[in-house]
Amino acid sequence: MSISHAVARWRYKYVPDHVVGEVLSKNWIDNAVPFVALVIVFLVFGGLIPNFFGAANLSDSSRQLGEFSFVVFAMMIVMLAGGIDLSVGSNFALGNLVGLLSMNVVGWPTFVVIPVVMLVCAGVGLINGVLIGYLRLRAFLTTLVMLIIVRAVVDMLLLAHAVDISSHIPESAAWDFVGIGSILGLPFSVCLAIAFAVGAHIFLSRTRPGWHIMAIGGSRKSAYNVGIPVRRTICLTYVGSGALCGVAGLMYAARLGSAGSDTGVGLEIMALTAAVVGGNSLGGGRGSVVKALMGAVIVLLITNGLVRIGFQSGAGSLALGLILLAAIGIDVRWLKNKHKLLAKVYVSPAYLSLPDCPATDESATSPYAVNDRLREVELIGLGQVEGPEDVIFDAQGNLYTGTRHGDIVRFFGPDHQRMEVFAHVGGHPLGLAFDRAGSLLVCIAGMGLYSISPDREVRRLTDETNRTTWSVIDDSRLKLADDLDVAPDGRVFFSEATVRYEMHNWAYDALESRGNGRIICYDPASGKTRTVIRNLIFPNGVCMAHDGESFFFAETWACRINRYWFAGPKAGKLERVIDDLPGYPDNINRASDGTFWVALVGMRTPSMDLSLRMPGFRKRMARRVSPQELIFPNINTGCVVKFNERGEVLESLWDLGGENHPMITSMREHEGYLYLGGLLNNRIGRLKLPDADPHWTGQKSYWGAQ
Repeated sequence: MSISHAVARWRYKYVPDHVVGEVLSKNWIDNAVPFVALVIVFLVFGGLIPNFFGAANLSDSSRQLGEFSFVVFAMMIVMLAGGIDLSVGSNFALGNLVGLLSMNVVGWPTFVVIPVVMLVCAGVGLINGVLIGYLRLRAFLTTLVMLIIVRAVVDMLLLAHAVDISSHIPESAAWDFVGIGSILGLPFSVCLAIAFAVGAHIFLSRTRPGWHIMAIGGSRKSAYNVGIPVRRTICLTYVGSGALCGVAGLMYAARLGSAGSDTGVGLEIMALTAAVVGGNSLGGGRGSVVKALMGAVIVLLITNGLVRIGFQSGAGSLALGLILLAAIGIDVRWLKNKHKLLAKVYVSPAYLSLPDCPATDESATSPYAVNDRLREVELIGLGQVEGPEDVIFDAQGNLYTGTRHGDIVRFFGPDHQRMEVFAHVGGHPLGLAFDRAGSLLVCIAGMGLYSISPDREVRRLTDETNRTTWSVIDDSRLKLADDLDVAPDGRVFFSEATVRYEMHNWAYDALESRGNGRIICYDPASGKTRTVIRNLIFPNGVCMAHDGESFFFAETWACRINRYWFAGPKAGKLERVIDDLPGYPDNINRASDGTFWVALVGMRTPSMDLSLRMPGFRKRMARRVSPQELIFPNINTGCVVKFNERGEVLESLWDLGGENHPMITSMREHEGYLYLGGLLNNRIGRLKLPDADPHWTGQKSYWGAQ
């Protein structure tokens, strides 16, 4: 190995380039900027102002935060649906005034005042909602007009009742608690804001109405086309916004007990700035309660900090304007360029040096010498199945396979000419195996491990496993479970080809050739799932050895076959069986003579082998050429190889012209025939094996005569 290749190998082994792409792909990355801004604000004002975080200052600021948070929540809820509410400041002032009138002048009890204020402010939101949601007026102009109207109403009421409000002080412990009460040392307003934030987060992320709001903000036309009541939902967001303004106005009234003509003036700008600075998108469909809360803290700290430093009142407005402008710029540019940046950095190839490819030419003395033994394959279900990645037989000799339409189809024996849909599972079924009870176990891409009982009941066994400690990749959810086998004790060992890519873009994993895969064990006795082996290069083809204590599995892009002992004296040992295959191994299954079959899904080429030692080249190619165009030319010749437990290759079967099976992903021996499946094929192949046991079946090999 040259020095340059040695350096490249060590560089790509110890520099985790893929971490950058993983971090940028996380949903929480949108919170990084506001969180950093929050930390900076804390440090700056904490250093400039003595006792800025003192007990007295924190007490006053936290009560303001509780009230202000509800106004920000009000702005956030309409922004998520793609709207805006500039009337929140005036509506806040209206809630404050109605609360004071109800308590000080009319003399209603607190439990009556609270719903009255919320209903009045929700009524303002209802007017906005009807005009914007049902009459489809512009949200900006409509709420701007409502700001002016409500402010005028507040000024007129204030002019008429200011003296009455100031001359009557209500005697109510409940009212005082709303304004200045505490729970476990925290102001009541803060506790209420936290409780609402938790409930709102659950509502937006776990309930159908919350999903509807996010969907409408993402695309109103698409939301309408899928049947979401767009107009009603938009209207209700404005009603909710008004009610939240009422809650904020109530707490403000209870705390200060006074009203003025400047109450709530400019509050809509502060709320809008807080919502956008926190990371809620002005375009809608992207945001959260946590982001709104972070934005509220940032804006309140900045405004209070500038006042404490001694800046004039105009400085605060100037600062908010500049912050809002910067936040809008970041939001627009980040939203526009995030996916472009992610596309450039996410695919992160690693260095992989394969052993020399064994000779496969027709005159070669190796067992891989090409031939046309698969040329005479008979075809089953031609044009009736699409994507039969794996094939398997039940105890009655019926043939099963999956299709890309999400069906498990059954061809009835013995001639396998008549077929039916055995079960619909969704996703794309890949690996298949029968357990001792006769249930069909299926690996479904993107869904996990499923079981289909003989009476066709579909049941999910597992779709998650233990997460890797300290991993930036959340690998607890199964992305691409692809093949499996059942141990004598009933445990299911299955492979997950990659934790980074889904079924539709698995070819990118070939470009990476990184250890993104793993072997997982599901124990039906306990119902628990755990990862057994990590850092495998596209693991595939799990097949139990005859000793009942180990299994074979393939690493597709590494062109090798391994053996792992899960029980017995060698438990936990991993052994390399074959490391120089001439192609990319896929499924492995038993043969009637005690050996094993392995399908080669494609063949190695000198250019691809060379590119595996040039990660930078593959990264550049990933940006310019579709991975299918780089990988699929190698998937050009069908091949099946037989090997024994010592790793000795005994024979190979080729379809040199690629006419019957240009891509073979699986094979099963059954009663003297070899049956072939292929992920990109539209048929199942059958080849007569002259030296095979005509009475041997996989069911008898695993579970004996039943």
